[in-house]
Parts: sequence; structure tokens; C-alpha cells
Amino acid sequence: MGRILDAVAPVRLGPRFRWLMASTWVANLGDGIALAAGPLLVASQTSSPALVSLAFLLVGLPWLLFGLFAGAVADRVDRKRMVVIANLLRIVVLGMLATSIVTGVVSIAVVLGAMFLLGTAEVYADTAYRTFLPMIVDKADLGVANARLQAGFITLNQFAGAPVGAALFAVGMAVPFGAQIACGLLAVVLVSRLALPAGPVRDDVDTHVLRDIGDGFRWLMAHPPVRTLALVIVTFNITWAAAWAILVLYSLEVLDMGPVGYGLLTSAAAAGGLVGTFLFGWLEQHVSLATLMRACLALEVVMHLGFALTTAAWLALLIMFGFGVYAFVWGALSQAVRQRAVPTEFQGRVGSVYSVAIHGGIVIGSGLGGIIAEHGGLTAPFWFAFVGSGVTLVLVWRQLAHIAHADEEIRRSADEGL
Repeated sequence: MGRILDAVAPVRLGPRFRWLMASTWVANLGDGIALAAGPLLVASQTSSPALVSLAFLLVGLPWLLFGLFAGAVADRVDRKRMVVIANLLRIVVLGMLATSIVTGVVSIAVVLGAMFLLGTAEVYADTAYRTFLPMIVDKADLGVANARLQAGFITLNQFAGAPVGAALFAVGMAVPFGAQIACGLLAVVLVSRLALPAGPVRDDVDTHVLRDIGDGFRWLMAHPPVRTLALVIVTFNITWAAAWAILVLYSLEVLDMGPVGYGLLTSAAAAGGLVGTFLFGWLEQHVSLATLMRACLALEVVMHLGFALTTAAWLALLIMFGFGVYAFVWGALSQAVRQRAVPTEFQGRVGSVYSVAIHGGIVIGSGLGGIIAEHGGLTAPFWFAFVGSGVTLVLVWRQLAHIAHADEEIRRSADEGL
């Protein structure tokens, strides 16, 4: 058992990483259950592609409204306390949603409102969570540490959680949300064991929140590699979300896979992602970072084309497996690149800009996906994603070499400025 633990969470990452990993893995199981149960709940209340994509949009919208503020708060307060409070509020909302289902008063309006509130609590919890890793792991190990956290996301959020959520939903619509509440409570207990310095990471927090947000923006804009990475992320999230927002309808109507089949589709991506995350250490040592980034983005373009052309469930499952392999390599790599480049006292603010870019792209893409599907059919969003991501990749191809080594570029610029 000890050897397995050491393989998953190497000793050099330290005991604090293991508490963080345990908390995030448990939380990922709960979120994975909701990954399948949430869209199925929405689909049980409406068959409108526009309303289905609206639910997806409302989870990401709070990042646009509160993301920058949450980043400034994370750099001003005790980050661990911020995580605990935000997660407890999520549990309260889930309890209210489950109660509405049990009592029979649930409606599409209730579900959409719950999605927005859950998304709002997630903004504050995730913003603070994402600042922990650079505080407890050496820069050289950030790539592997991110990959290990993503392994939990894959195995528990998507590989295990999605089919479990679909199966629990078949038992009773409220059951998966009760399970998510239990996971959330355990995650709060585990993160409370994480030893972090009490209080804010900054000595001086007398500045106004708006000035803090501005400082975060100015830091990002002054460093081209980090800035360009944010632009790549927002663009690719627009194209990805346009297709992903209607994936549940695509799987039900185009692929004819049924509710459990939808869970298997997301699990296929999880299986590929598990391969990708555990290969990450080897890839990082044997393949240049720029080549890895280019390969991941190129495969994203090809994936959209594959979905646009196929109606075969087995082929869609293979595509999703490939998606998992490259998507989670990209996730670990892009996060490590940013975390190495950004100072600790700016992690909350600059990280929140990235989160706004990610979820802003999701909000825009989700809205576009619903509209495109309404007028062009359920495969039209995949054609949109193929063209949009392909054009973006061509435009940033050369800059990816600078982005991959953003920390070195920033250090070199600082040395030249002395």
C-alpha cells in the first residue's frame, strides 16, 4: 500500500501535498457525480437545446461576475478558510436542490437558479484552492504535482463519478446530489488538515480591492508569454464549450447512446486522461514543452472534426479517449507554466484572470453552441469548433515556444531591466 501511495504522491512532494490531494480527490468524486446527474436533471426538465446550454452557461457565468474579485480576496485573506466557507455554502445549495426534487417542486427555473449559486460558490472555493500548490511544492515539481491532482480529477470526477452519477440518477433524481453533499463534507474535513501559514500571504492588505485587481491585470499585461497563454486559453474554451454545451443531446440523439451511454462517453475521456497524467512525467523529461503544447492544441482541432463527421458511438468513444490523453497533459502543463511564472502574492489575482478567461470562454461558447445547434443541427457546433480552434492554432504556433518557458522569459526580462 505504501508503494502505491508513493507512486501516486511521491515523497518529495511532501505530506501537505497529500492532504491537498486527498481533499481535491474526494471533492472531484462529488463533482463527477454531478457531471452526469446535472445535465440529466436539466434534460429531464426541458428538451430545448437553448435551455440545456443555458444551464452550462450559468455554471460559468459567476466567473465573469465575481472571478476577479475572488482572486483579489484570495490574496488578502486566509486562503484555507476561504475554501472551507465557500464549500460549505455549496453544500447548503445542494441540500436545497435535493429537497426541491424530493418534495416535487423542482422545475427548470429552480435548477437554473441552483446552477448559478453553485457556480458562484465554486468561484471562491476554486480560486483559493488553485493558490495552494505553488505554496507547498517546489517549482520543479509543479508539473508532476498538477498531473497527480488531475489524475484524481480523471479517475474520480469523470471515470468513476460520471457513470455513478448516471446510475444514481436512475435510482432517484435526488440521490446523486445527496452523495455530492457527503463528498463535499469530507473534502472540507480533509482540507482543514492542510498546514498553511495563517492569514494572508501579503504583509500589506490596506489597498482597495479594485486596486488589487488592477495590479493583477498590470502584472499579466507586462509579461507577454503569460498574457498570450491567457488569450489561447479563452479562445480554445470558446470553441470547446460551443460543442460541449450540447454534448448530452448529441450523445442521446446523434449517437443514440442513452443516459448511461452519456456517462460512458465522459468516462472514455477520463480513461485517456488517466493515461496522459501518468505519462506526464516521462513526457516532460523527453519532449520539449513547446512541442507538447503544440501537439495538444493540434489534437483538439482534430477532435472537433472527428465529432462533426461521425455518428458511430464506438468511434466517438475512441475520440473521447484520445481527447482525455492530450487534454490532461495540456492542463497539467499549462498550469505549471503559469504557476512557475507568477509570484506567490499574485497567484490569486493572476490565477483569477485565467479563470475568468476559461469560464468567460465557456460562457460565450455555451451561448454560441445553443444558438448554432438550434439553427444548424447538433453537429454544427463541432464544425464551428474545428474552424475556430484551427485558425487560432495557426496564429499562435510560433509564440508557443515562448509561452512554454514563460518563467525563464520573465526572469530574463527582469535581469535585463536591472
